[in-house]
Amino acid sequence: MSRLVYSASLLALMAAATSAVAQTSAASTDAKAVSNTVSSVEEVVVTATRRSERLQDVPLSITAFSQSELTQKGVVSFEGVARETPGVVLNRASDNNARFTVRGISTNGWGAGLQTTTTIYLDELPLSTIGNTVTLDPSLYDVERVEFLRGPQGTLFGSGSLSGALRVLTKSPDTTGYDATVQADIGYTGDAKSWRQRYNAMVNVPLVKDKLGLRVVGFYRDEDGFVDNTGTGEKNSNSLKDWGGRAILLYKPNDRLSVRLLASYEDSDPNDASLTTPSLGDRKRYSTINDQYTSKTQIYNGTLEYQFDGARLTSSSTYSVADSLFNVDLAGTFNLAVPFYLFDSFTSKTFVQETRLASTTSGKVDWVAGGFYLHRDTDLNGEDRSSAAYLSARKITGLPGTTFAAFGSDTKTYELAGFGELTYHLTDKLSATGGVRYGKYGGAVDTKPGFNTAYFTYALVGISGPLALTPSAAAHTKYPSASKASWKASLSYKPSRALTTYATISTGYRTPVYNSRAGSVSTVTPTDLVIPAGAGSDNLVNYEVGAKGRWLDGRLTANMAAYLIDWKNIQVQANRQSDSVQFATNVGRAISKGFEAEVSFVPAPGWTIGVNGALNNAKVTELTAQEAVISGAVDGARLASPHVQGTLFGTYAYTLKNGARGFTSVQVQHVGSFPNGFPNTPGKAGVKSPLYDSTDAYTYVNLQTGIRKDNINVMLYGENLGNSRATTYIHPEAFVYSRYAILRPRTFGVRVGYDF
Repeated sequence: MSRLVYSASLLALMAAATSAVAQTSAASTDAKAVSNTVSSVEEVVVTATRRSERLQDVPLSITAFSQSELTQKGVVSFEGVARETPGVVLNRASDNNARFTVRGISTNGWGAGLQTTTTIYLDELPLSTIGNTVTLDPSLYDVERVEFLRGPQGTLFGSGSLSGALRVLTKSPDTTGYDATVQADIGYTGDAKSWRQRYNAMVNVPLVKDKLGLRVVGFYRDEDGFVDNTGTGEKNSNSLKDWGGRAILLYKPNDRLSVRLLASYEDSDPNDASLTTPSLGDRKRYSTINDQYTSKTQIYNGTLEYQFDGARLTSSSTYSVADSLFNVDLAGTFNLAVPFYLFDSFTSKTFVQETRLASTTSGKVDWVAGGFYLHRDTDLNGEDRSSAAYLSARKITGLPGTTFAAFGSDTKTYELAGFGELTYHLTDKLSATGGVRYGKYGGAVDTKPGFNTAYFTYALVGISGPLALTPSAAAHTKYPSASKASWKASLSYKPSRALTTYATISTGYRTPVYNSRAGSVSTVTPTDLVIPAGAGSDNLVNYEVGAKGRWLDGRLTANMAAYLIDWKNIQVQANRQSDSVQFATNVGRAISKGFEAEVSFVPAPGWTIGVNGALNNAKVTELTAQEAVISGAVDGARLASPHVQGTLFGTYAYTLKNGARGFTSVQVQHVGSFPNGFPNTPGKAGVKSPLYDSTDAYTYVNLQTGIRKDNINVMLYGENLGNSRATTYIHPEAFVYSRYAILRPRTFGVRVGYDF
């Protein structure tokens, strides 16, 4: 408790003199934009309410990043965004295998089989689905803006935004003039003796001046890893190759109509997971194959906007195809005694249509209304395999190759929703906002024919001989459709243009989960729990008050929010006590309460200093005896989020000889420790889980210094200057032997850009 009080006092002290990451896009930029004439914090415009508004006027807790700020700080993926956003933690086992925790709304940071609690949007496409699938971590180059909305965003962004929504917004073509940039980033991680290369390029061409423009972006990343796999003998095995690009065509025949067409492709191929086993030594992991989470993602979007008198119509149609591999060594299930490999390949095809109409006139009422439809078809083919050497040594025969189980499914799900928000300006200073979203969802799964065997029994008991292939028949299961509503109510008071205060109540939910083994009776103890049909929607209510201010002619800005979240009927993965069969269910209740602050200050021309930080206390508050047994939770158990996290940052921009401009900036980031799940073993009453552990509290320091002369800019940078090996994430399941993610060791690099 004393640590929380101390941290709160420290934040309050710094808030009096420093300022917010969300509003530093002009003062904390790369060498292209910084200048010693900077004398105020730039006002940022966001579209979090589906209309363009000053960040300061939006009664929501939002952090926004411009491309220049991302470039300067070396943020190229979700990992950097999480470090710079108060109240946010990234749980990352590998590239493309990561989930966000926002405001403590997570039981273990993994969410196997459950819809994620934070929605990730790439333009209008929701990328995130269930927690243990591959989710693309897209390249953040030439983006218009990244917005992180904290708190439930169900009314405008759907069922997956239980605790927040991350929006990556790509940059549209400029129809007025030609532009082109190239950038190269070469880095070296000393302890691992590994290199990384990042190359980016952009060309913008006005095909018909003021009417038709084309913007093409390309990128390539070749990054050596920093973790050695002792099982495969590969040094720096967690390397990454990622390449792709996008083309955007913008047609604006007049001031009212615009048509935007996008086609993008990204091939992201992490060679191995980044999880380690500390007992093996520094930066060591063990698996006998490389754990792979690869993604080849195509996205096609057409967006039409039309400005009526008083309202703007937006119609966005998106189709995406993601081909992914989820190949993992699961021998940790049996403490490495039995080879067990999972080879999943799946293709997910998604269609999203959203149409909305938003008012654009100033008056007593502002409103937005729209409809949303999502259809996702996921085709899965999977195999469980052993190893040829093991089968030969144990004289186990009868298998097709090394495959001892084959399975597959074609799952089709949909969500159909209508939504709307209305703001009524009671006076020039006081406004009331109400919003609602009503959604219906359902689907069906076609299970493919496959087979199973008694491989595990043979392996564990020591039986040799031929294994019988037990076929599994094809089946069709229709999920019962369900519907759910989320809503928001907010009061906003603006005594002046410089200050906005608000009080908000908002709700969120996740869609139901259906258990594949529903109705199963335990063969060990027939009187034990019968596996339920699934888990119903959980329910979350967020109570929030906040203030956003801008003073001293724009030199001081501050955004602050305090919240209390009531999370009921929590969706969790549980285990039956007698036979450890895993299933989804609902348990108890949790409360999360906290405080967030972002403050920026320009004390003199060329200087910007600031802080962002968060305090959080999230824990289980209600639980039945049966819920405790099946989930492993206990009353008062912490949820998977730190009590304290935050960043101090500063930038000094200056003029050099011959018109050159330079800058130096630093970020000092601190993240507190947090548990990786519930303390007890699911299915075993009162037995402490051997998997239960906590991450490290750590401090992470980055430094950049750069110069710009004419069209060229050069930056030198250092990351993790303290060379911390802190554990940032711990996998909560025993299936994988290596479970601990660590920081990348100290890395130095140079980033060179040229504008044509």
